[in-house]
Amino acid sequence: MQMGYGLWQEQSQRLVMTPELRQAITVLQFSSLELLEFLEGELAVNPVIESDPRIDWSELARMQRDSSGVRNTAPVTAGEDYDPTANVSQSKSLHEHLQDQLRLQKLSPEDLRIGRYLIGNIDDNGYLTMSLPECAMTLRVHLEAAEAVLKTIQTFEPTGVGARDLSECLRLQLAELENDRARQVKIPREIYPLIDHYLEEVAQGRITRVASSLGVSPADVQRMVDLIKTLDPKPGRLFSTEIPHYIIPDVNVEKVGQDYVVVVNDRAYPKLHINDFYRNMLNTNDPSHKETREYINGKLSGALWLLKSLEQRRQTIYNVTSKIVEMQRGFFDVGVSAMKPLTLRQVAEQVGLHESTISRATTGKYAQTPRGVFELKYFFNSGVQTSSGDGASAESLKAEIRRLIQAEDPKKPLSDQKLTDLLQAQGIEIARRTVAKYREEEGLPSSSQRKRYEE
Repeated sequence: MQMGYGLWQEQSQRLVMTPELRQAITVLQFSSLELLEFLEGELAVNPVIESDPRIDWSELARMQRDSSGVRNTAPVTAGEDYDPTANVSQSKSLHEHLQDQLRLQKLSPEDLRIGRYLIGNIDDNGYLTMSLPECAMTLRVHLEAAEAVLKTIQTFEPTGVGARDLSECLRLQLAELENDRARQVKIPREIYPLIDHYLEEVAQGRITRVASSLGVSPADVQRMVDLIKTLDPKPGRLFSTEIPHYIIPDVNVEKVGQDYVVVVNDRAYPKLHINDFYRNMLNTNDPSHKETREYINGKLSGALWLLKSLEQRRQTIYNVTSKIVEMQRGFFDVGVSAMKPLTLRQVAEQVGLHESTISRATTGKYAQTPRGVFELKYFFNSGVQTSSGDGASAESLKAEIRRLIQAEDPKKPLSDQKLTDLLQAQGIEIARRTVAKYREEEGLPSSSQRKRYEE
């Protein structure tokens, strides 16, 4: 067979990832905070784009970017007078609180030096992270002096601070309870060996074994465990300096009559428009402005694509959220117990989009609903079949397991197998290992750990 080179033409279709398409995909997957930061950058480099002058969006983005830590699920509306730090209390840190108490003590300069050093080695949970012999050697003081100052620090608030381990932390709190005449709490003497040696066994539900070792009844052990549960194993957490991270919902779901209305939160990011000055410059016919017009045309093209990408993002989030509300109507009417299994593919088929687009439109996006603030991803979950042919979502099963456990006889708690039998009696096809998995995910202890003993 003869081989050679040649030239010929043919037509074919290919999907080309243009910069504009890449930008639209990027804008869609941004969270509200990320979108604010992105638009802040675009406003800085593209003079053709202007934002609503009533709101300093760059300052809003900065304050949102600086906030971190615990997520506050309270909705925040970005309005003209909006200040995301208005409701954040500026409290002292644990170390500042302890230093203030140290200064109030009548201590010698040497003891104050030891006290400041010890407080500097207390972690955020309130525990001393350095041994006293090491402290004494570093400061070149007697061990007895370091011990005396530590005992003084252990009288500070919060109670239990300065402890070297969990047992000492609990002992300090029990001592305060015992000395509190107003509360008149009677502390059984057996509780001290319990916290010194048997906390692990108690956590595993071995109440009868612990009772036998201590020479008391299981009911006595349970009462002591109940008392221990009122104590704080990490007293320093009360002085957390983490700044709340506020969520700006991308959509609001409101009930109007018997229907639910989805409203995209357009105020979560600035309203952009084209600058009239640069628009008018394009209408000039002065040849000397040719390069200027070309520059403005390029910036204008980018601005128009950005505005189009923002509108596509808004429409996609609206369509996806509306379909979620429709397919999870039971959740909005009844609650989590009525949630159904839902996949990205099911929503994608309904709205005519690809699964990856649905994923981008729901990741990091939040909805303010009559039942609280939820990430849109929350409404997608697996489930199991029921005898009626319908599905039961994992969240609804967890809610039902929690309900069954709350209604059980604490003296005869339901085992995982019994929970499985009760769910199967409701027509839910579920295995015992799945019940155990859901129970553990909900933080519910096993039946042996939930059992209460008679007096």
